[in-house]
Amino acid sequence: MVVLPVFLQAPWVRLDPFSATLFTGVLVAAGLVMHQSRSQTTSDLGSLLVGFSGSWLAGCIFWGWLRAHPVLHLPVEAFAVPMALGGLQGRWRIAATFYLSSLVGTACTDLAMAATGVMQFWPAVVTASLDQAPLLLHQAGTHLLQPLPLVTLVVSAVLVLLAGRRLSRNSGGFTGEAGSMAAAVLITTLWVDGLFLLSALLQPGLSGLIE
Repeated sequence: MVVLPVFLQAPWVRLDPFSATLFTGVLVAAGLVMHQSRSQTTSDLGSLLVGFSGSWLAGCIFWGWLRAHPVLHLPVEAFAVPMALGGLQGRWRIAATFYLSSLVGTACTDLAMAATGVMQFWPAVVTASLDQAPLLLHQAGTHLLQPLPLVTLVVSAVLVLLAGRRLSRNSGGFTGEAGSMAAAVLITTLWVDGLFLLSALLQPGLSGLIE
């Protein structure tokens, strides 16, 4: 669920943002049905799917119509924060935890992009023609390999790993499965960022940002 928005949702939204946005309803409906199951595992998966639907909807809106404006990325992704915070103490705790953890992972990625200077490439990459976009994306990846950006990137990755490890030990206000899931989401986000960088360097077309 952390990987899908990057490598499946982004290209889908570029092709047809309206249908990708409507798919949110399918995710919510499936999640609600599963959440009513007598099986705890199925019920938890349903809650997780509902939480994922919030991230999916925000991603559709941003990548479909606002992708050239990176400053709007986090505000759009954070649209459901009030509901998620309210759900942390109830039966939707898993949904809220997944959504908030994904948002934190997104924030970490965006902050790292800004700190390394790669954010400047964002608008050009997502609005470039098909023949220019791969080159621009490759240039962005190459920029991250310069000494200062690379050090910043490594420090950011270490901080995320430490945060994930802390959460996995049931610290920071989370306990049990919720803490483990939050840790998994953060660490998986880090791996996805690494795969994204690798694809930008080796095969930009696989990044999900360009067609």
